[in-house]
Amino acid sequence: MYKKAIIYMSISALAFALLNVFVKKLGYFNVYQIVFFRSIGTLLFTFPFLIKNKISFLGNKKLLLISRGIVGCVAMTLFFMSIKHLSMGSAVSIRYISPIFAAVFALFLLKEKIKYLQWFCFGIAFFGVVLLKGFDNQINNIGLLYAISSAVFTGLVYIFIRKIGNSDHPVVIINYFMIISAIIGGVLCVNNWTNPKGIEWLLLLSLGVYGYFGQLYMTKAIQTTEINQVAPLKYIEVIFTMIIGAIWLDETYTLVSLLGILLILTGLILNFVIKR
Repeated sequence: MYKKAIIYMSISALAFALLNVFVKKLGYFNVYQIVFFRSIGTLLFTFPFLIKNKISFLGNKKLLLISRGIVGCVAMTLFFMSIKHLSMGSAVSIRYISPIFAAVFALFLLKEKIKYLQWFCFGIAFFGVVLLKGFDNQINNIGLLYAISSAVFTGLVYIFIRKIGNSDHPVVIINYFMIISAIIGGVLCVNNWTNPKGIEWLLLLSLGVYGYFGQLYMTKAIQTTEINQVAPLKYIEVIFTMIIGAIWLDETYTLVSLLGILLILTGLILNFVIKR
């Protein structure tokens, strides 16, 4: 079962990595247009799923579902903005410090406790970010701000999902997220709309396909075995993203930037192990 979970999580990580690469590749489109197509592409899967399984589109905890959708849309938009300014490996790594912000939000909003060793792990991850900013010339202030802001809002997403709990089907949660993102992205991109040409239509819609299958196989992996065995594997998305970016987009990384990314991932994985 564990081998199957590894395969599922690897497929998920590869799908998300391809999503990141295509967002970077399509960076000449307005970011809100990318958000719009990313959302529409996923809705092509969520709508038929809910209809086929006769699951209500409205859900139960409507206010929380809407809030999660809005916060998720902001987090996604900020992350796509960061990819325009940073190397993909750096952007993805910085976004992954979101569990730190989620833990802090949970401390105040859900009254959950944080162990002393977790603070130490958070310190390791933050030192990795500092190392990236201080010694990697590819890291600019605006890109760093976007990536960290995305991590903050992603941390809030975790809180909303925790509050929703098992009251609503996961696809209902995703569906709300994508509908709200499609509406917000669609409205905001109107004034800066660029008509896709030829294969660009397919590439833009593929963003939603990669996002959907990334989410689907991550869920399958978690359902296959214990979460503490597979969750750290999601960070191989960083490795896949860096490899594809280096081969396809000629992105380069200094030894110091690689050390910074390694520290971020080490801190996050240790935090997960300690928390479990």
